[in-house]
Amino acid sequence: METLSLAQARRVALAAQQVHRPRPVGAVTTRRALAAVERLGLLQIDSVNVLARAHLLPLYSRLGPYDVGMLDRASGRAPRRLVETWAHMASFVPAETYPLLEWRRRAYLTEAWGMISGTPLAHSAELEDVRQMVAERGPLTASQIHDELEAAGRAAPRSRDQWGWNWTAAKRCLEYLFFTGEVMSARRNPAFERCYDLPERVLPPAVRAADPVPDDVAVRALLEHGARAHGVGTLRCFKDYFRLRGPAPRRALDELVEEGTLVPVQVRGWDAPTFLHRDARVPRRATGQALLSPFDPVVWERRRLEALFDVFYRIEIYVPAPKRVLGYYVLPFLEGDAITAFVDLKADRRAGVLQVRSAHASPHATAATAQRLAAELGLLAGWLGLGETEVAAVGDLAPALSSEVAAAA
Repeated sequence: METLSLAQARRVALAAQQVHRPRPVGAVTTRRALAAVERLGLLQIDSVNVLARAHLLPLYSRLGPYDVGMLDRASGRAPRRLVETWAHMASFVPAETYPLLEWRRRAYLTEAWGMISGTPLAHSAELEDVRQMVAERGPLTASQIHDELEAAGRAAPRSRDQWGWNWTAAKRCLEYLFFTGEVMSARRNPAFERCYDLPERVLPPAVRAADPVPDDVAVRALLEHGARAHGVGTLRCFKDYFRLRGPAPRRALDELVEEGTLVPVQVRGWDAPTFLHRDARVPRRATGQALLSPFDPVVWERRRLEALFDVFYRIEIYVPAPKRVLGYYVLPFLEGDAITAFVDLKADRRAGVLQVRSAHASPHATAATAQRLAAELGLLAGWLGLGETEVAAVGDLAPALSSEVAAAA
């Protein structure tokens, strides 16, 4: 069995995620952006927009400044190259991946959470209304449908007593239909609301006409994609990529090992059985640097992150402010093959300022970390259309980073 050092395993993982070397120079074309999405397999979607939409940042980390309109066009115009579905979580995936997740849509009773799976019983009348409205007049948003149903006396007024998952019956019906694949997102409107429509009006013809994929074949393909995207890892790492559960991923792993797609390896210091994808590269060095979104595949699986990079990191969005350790929307800073810093960022679009609300060094910070991080923040601010960067005096790295930002201004 081949043995990898921890440093080699890190470089394999970074190369698989396309962040092991400096970003390519030159304009980012649609072809290059979509090729990066294809390699990643998906872009996770999240409603938090304190810095930039979650699905936009992974491509920026790998390609540098790019026209985000490319993703809007790829997912909102026919023939769509990207479509929305439940993958890791809510995600954009290449259209060809959509059939591989049909088993999940069919298994909504066990795959979806209660608010979704219980919709047919809780809102049967509204569900039929919503089906008919989308079929006749889609694409429509949840707000449009709710307002029409409320005006017709077929839905209760929207409650504003709670924050967060305070969905109307129309929204619950649409999310049920979206999870099961009866409707899809045709596009996102300027408020980032889904515009729901029928699959036959969203999916490219070739995808609609494709033969159904047997469940075991689909799970094996998804697990293999997770393994290829990670390069090296455990079954837990690979199945987390598309949130695969149950015994099927274990059987798929055994098949992939038997056919030689995955090769058992030993990573020094790791006890769990570990596997290397046959297409994985082991670069001699990692020379890239990037700020990584909390929703970036490099940092999704926290135990994997700790094992590879020897850092502790958690998303603290839902942690009460007094209990946060690093901040609200914290991005790890990747420097070479180490995570050397964590910065809590906010885009103040009205003032035109990129706010660094805290800056903390990791144990792996170098003498050059503050300077390199300042350069990354300047590049990010420019991409976001912000004129300057302000560093708050919070965190052990803040003084040095503030000086470097001022020097670069």
